[in-house]
Amino acid sequence: MRTLVLGFALLATLALATAATASSSDNSPGAVYTLTNSPAGNAVDVFGRAADGALTPQGRFPTGGTGTGGGLGSQGSVVLSNDNRQLFAVNAGSNSISLFTVRPNGLELDATVASGGTLPISLTVHDSLLYALNAGGAGNITGFTVGSNSITPIAGSTRPLGAGSSGPAEVAFSPDGGTLVVTEKSSSTIDTYGVGADGIAGTPTVSASVGATPFGFDFDNRGHLLVSNASGSASSYEVTARGASVISGAVATHQGAPCWLVETKNGRYAYTANAAAGTISGFSVAQDGSLALLDPSGATANLGAGSHPLDEAVSSNGRFLYNLTDGTHSISAFRIAEDGSLSPVASIGGLPAGAAGIAAE
Repeated sequence: MRTLVLGFALLATLALATAATASSSDNSPGAVYTLTNSPAGNAVDVFGRAADGALTPQGRFPTGGTGTGGGLGSQGSVVLSNDNRQLFAVNAGSNSISLFTVRPNGLELDATVASGGTLPISLTVHDSLLYALNAGGAGNITGFTVGSNSITPIAGSTRPLGAGSSGPAEVAFSPDGGTLVVTEKSSSTIDTYGVGADGIAGTPTVSASVGATPFGFDFDNRGHLLVSNASGSASSYEVTARGASVISGAVATHQGAPCWLVETKNGRYAYTANAAAGTISGFSVAQDGSLALLDPSGATANLGAGSHPLDEAVSSNGRFLYNLTDGTHSISAFRIAEDGSLSPVASIGGLPAGAAGIAAE
C-alpha cells in the first residue's frame, strides 16, 4: 500500500512539474522579425515579445545584401529554423539569401550567399535543408544545406517552376520534409516536388488550384495544405509529390484579397490577411483538413481602412498572431482565444516603407 501511495505521489509531482514547465513555456517571451527590404541595404528588424504579446524594438541587423524597396508579393521571405536558433532572409535586390544565428539580444550574421537565381522572394527550411524560390526570369527553386554558420548550394538541386515563373508566391516543405510546394498566382496552379534523401527535389507536378490566384499557404498538423486565394477565398488539399487533391473548395472570405495564410500551432484555426479589406478572416480547421469560416462576415479582426495587411506569423507558444501591416508601417498583434477569436494587443510602428515578411518565435 505504501508503495502504491508513493507511486501516486510521484506521478502527481511529475504532473505538476510538467504543468509548470508547460505554463512557463506558454508564457515565455520571444521575438518577431521582419525585413526592411531596403535597396540601400537590407536588414532584419527585431522586436522582443513580452509574455503579454507586446513588442519592443531590439535592433536592426544588416543582411549583407539589398532589398527592392517595394512589395515582394510573397509569403516566407524571412523564416526561422525548426528550433528557432537560425533565421534566414531573402535579399531580393541582390539575388542572395542570408543566414543569422539567433541570439538573446538579436541576431548575428553568419553568411550571405547567391540564391541560385534572380529575385528570391520566399524560403523554407526543414532540418538541414533550405530551399529558395527565385521569381525572376524563368523562375526556379534551388536547394542548400545548412550548417551551424553556413549555407552551401546543393549541386543539381535547381528545378524549374511548373508553370514557368507564373507569378510564384511561396515555397514550403510539407511537415515531414518529403514534399515541396510552390503556389503560382498567374496560372492558378500548385506545384509539388518530391524531395530525395540527398535533398534534391524532383520534377514538378502541376495541379490546378480550386480557387483563383493561390498565394500564401501553411500546413496543418496532419499535413493538409491550406491555401489563401487572392481572388477571395481559402482552400485545402491533400498533397504528395504526385499532386494536390481538393478537400475544401474555394471557401469565400467575403473580404478583398486574402493573400496570406497562417495556421495556429494547435492546428485548430487558420487566418488569412485580406489586403484589400483591411481585415483578417479566421477559419476552423477540421481533422480532415476542411475549412469553415469562424465569422459569417469573414471579418474576425478589423485593422481599419487603408491598413493593407500583409504577411502573418503565430508566436511559438501559439498565443499571438502578428501581422505586417503595410498601410500603417507597423506590426499589429492579436491574442488568439480558445475559440479562435482575436483580440488586439498593442501594435508597434516605425517600420520602413516596403518592409516585407514576418517570422515569430
